[in-house]
Amino acid sequence: MFLFHIIKVVLLVVVAMLLTACSSNIEDYKSTSPSFDIKEYFTGHVIAHGMIQDYSNRVTRRFCVDLEGVWQGNSGELRETFYFDDGEVTFRNWQLTKLADGRYQGTAEDVEGAAFGQHHGFAFQWQYNLFVPIEDDTYKFFMDDWMYQMDQYRVFNRTTMNKFGATLAEITLFFDKENPERRCEKPNKLKDSTI
Repeated sequence: MFLFHIIKVVLLVVVAMLLTACSSNIEDYKSTSPSFDIKEYFTGHVIAHGMIQDYSNRVTRRFCVDLEGVWQGNSGELRETFYFDDGEVTFRNWQLTKLADGRYQGTAEDVEGAAFGQHHGFAFQWQYNLFVPIEDDTYKFFMDDWMYQMDQYRVFNRTTMNKFGATLAEITLFFDKENPERRCEKPNKLKDSTI
């Protein structure tokens, strides 16, 4: 039984590595529209709803995010407040820099070093190493974050959380800035922490 479990884990890692090798390239979206620039989209208030799925596609958490973006020239701050369905509230503050050719760089409290991203057409790819607290420990995951602008108000986001080349979880978000007065509903039981 133990040997069967080990073989199953090894096969899952191999399949995940093969799927990752077949991933999309940001250049594939060069001729698409609308042209998605995160500086333009993430200015002012934006709300997002999302979920986290584990490696078996089971939804493990749902959440709402209030985002507030402020820019001065090519430097910006994106403040995120996450409200999880279990009552936890967490925060992340991105310091962003718009570079040449649709590229961006960013840092945040729970990101190792810098995040790097680029947009082409209606797509934006953002990659970084994220520290995630789980129970009494903190783990580092490689995040491959893809955003797709549907129209002037809505952006769809899929992110894979990877460790040792295997995808362990996926995060899906839907951003909406059509109604800027709308805010996330705060859960009944609050548990504060910083992401």
